[in-house]
Amino acid sequence: MKAPRLMVLAKLMVVGARLPITRTPGEAGLAFEDVAFKSSDDVDLTGWFIPAGAGDGPAPTVLFVHGWLWNRMGNVSGRVPFTDRDVDFLPPTRALHDAGFNVLLFDLSNHGESGRRLPLTFGPYEARDYVGAVRYLRTRPDVDGDRIGVVGTSMGGNIALIGSVECLPIKAMLFVQPTRPYKFSAAFAADVMGKIGSASLPTIDASYLLARAPRPSTIDPGEYAARLPDTQQKYVQGTGDPWGSMDIVQSFVDRAPKVLPLVKYPSTGRYEGYRYVTEQADDVAAYFKEYL
Repeated sequence: MKAPRLMVLAKLMVVGARLPITRTPGEAGLAFEDVAFKSSDDVDLTGWFIPAGAGDGPAPTVLFVHGWLWNRMGNVSGRVPFTDRDVDFLPPTRALHDAGFNVLLFDLSNHGESGRRLPLTFGPYEARDYVGAVRYLRTRPDVDGDRIGVVGTSMGGNIALIGSVECLPIKAMLFVQPTRPYKFSAAFAADVMGKIGSASLPTIDASYLLARAPRPSTIDPGEYAARLPDTQQKYVQGTGDPWGSMDIVQSFVDRAPKVLPLVKYPSTGRYEGYRYVTEQADDVAAYFKEYL
């Protein structure tokens, strides 16, 4: 029984799956614009632009970079072969809008309604999507291109760290449970599949080598945290996360030149830690109000 499940999980890691778009910001009474733009390597990307709640002229803007198997609105539980939870980007979007920020929600490649680029690399290739999103924002007259902030959850945090060095200035960034992909994969496989999952990791790493793509074992997003000297950074890690690591996130904090102390968010699992952005929406808005 475990072998077929292992194949499903391996496919999800390399190819991904598309979470359907079933909601819009209109549910919170927010006006929004359907937008389309290109990644830096020409993949078609789609999303929503929510204009700032008040004021005239260019406004500061926060973009969300979602996690693995999610879409622009966060995560809807029960659609993957492991235990997950809902993660809702709508409350922080509402809070940011009300605080005077534009917000961009978009689907990464291989997710939601955006285009395809394989394999998934949990950071390096998808960073091209993020760079494309930032470049798109800077073409808009209603966006202050020097006051762009980012919320990156899980893989989205890795992506934003790696991509930001190519599209500075990025003034403020909030990362929720970023990680080193190989360490995450090892803990995830062991928790979900036991010994057979752990034994499969070298094979997965080798498959990336054959595809001439960055191997998960070589990716350390913390290296990029050190290359953002003028960007305010803030990191959140759940205390009960079985797949992530407080030590790894602390190592990102230790290398960041301009950073707040690590937020150790009380949680009972991986997804409960992600819900910081949902449950602490006012804190998310307050952070960007101070630093963006």
